[in-house]
Amino acid sequence: MSAAVRPLLPDATPAQTRAILGAMRAVAETGPAGDIPASDAARRALASADRYIFGHRPPATLDAIAPVAPDALAAALAGSPLAEEAAKFLAVMALVDGALDRAKIARVMDYAAALGLHAHFLDQMTRAAQDRLQEVLADMTRCNMESITGSTWAAADVNRWLLPYVGSNADPALAARFAALEGLARGTFGREFWAHFKRNNYGFPGEAGGLNAAFSVPHDSVHVLTGFDTSARGEILVSTFTASMHRSWPMAGHVLPVIFSWHLKIEINQVATSYAGALDPDVFWAAWAAGAAASVDTFAPDFDFWAHAAVPLAELRARWLIPRDGLAGEGSVG
Repeated sequence: MSAAVRPLLPDATPAQTRAILGAMRAVAETGPAGDIPASDAARRALASADRYIFGHRPPATLDAIAPVAPDALAAALAGSPLAEEAAKFLAVMALVDGALDRAKIARVMDYAAALGLHAHFLDQMTRAAQDRLQEVLADMTRCNMESITGSTWAAADVNRWLLPYVGSNADPALAARFAALEGLARGTFGREFWAHFKRNNYGFPGEAGGLNAAFSVPHDSVHVLTGFDTSARGEILVSTFTASMHRSWPMAGHVLPVIFSWHLKIEINQVATSYAGALDPDVFWAAWAAGAAASVDTFAPDFDFWAHAAVPLAELRARWLIPRDGLAGEGSVG
């Protein structure tokens, strides 16, 4: 494990660690007609989880992780605050193979019942397994927008909110302010933000094709701070980091929507588009752990991008407890 990424749950006891990993394995090996062999993606996800969630290096191999039943998981976690965290991990494991697998989802619900846990993201998964997909996608959009805006989301057209600068709504002065970031010293946060936009041929907020600054600035700041690119894989990792960093509808509004969009190829909105198979099981938990450790929240109302634009990126990463070189080089080998 990179020493720069703090494990998410370093204080979990050995018994709790074995129970959570064992339940994750059991979900991964659930099939419609009984247990099935764990896929390569599931094996890698378990190793990465042991590395980045629990801090073990080298991580345990699949053979060292015994499947654990729901009642045994509940007994191991009794009296601890780990039940909801465990349920989140199990939900991811149900989807890691890139399919909306009803048998795996039902198994997750067995664990949630044993843990006495009810959570909104579990309701979303249940409804998705019941073919109520449009209802689920609408709810994911609501949760995501409430997390981003910090207020109740009542608007019907998320695409219009995301792309507000069309026609007479263009804001040339705002776009010029972002373009002027080119004049900052190389290596500063603002200059790297500008370079990120130019590298990806993005329009700045204020330009007709630019995304709403209320989303683009905090979201693209995470791209710059983590070093994750804008591929479907990178977008999953950025949203996972964001979920742990921002902690407003983390699963229902961030993690599950991006897995649906870019791993299950289920389009939530036209701006996000969709893709299949983009969840990187080696790095996913690193993004999760690093977001939880970060001392900054770029989506917080008081985050001021402009106040930090001239500061060296490496200095901000160190200040905000993000690995100095970012996270793009993380993986589960070793």
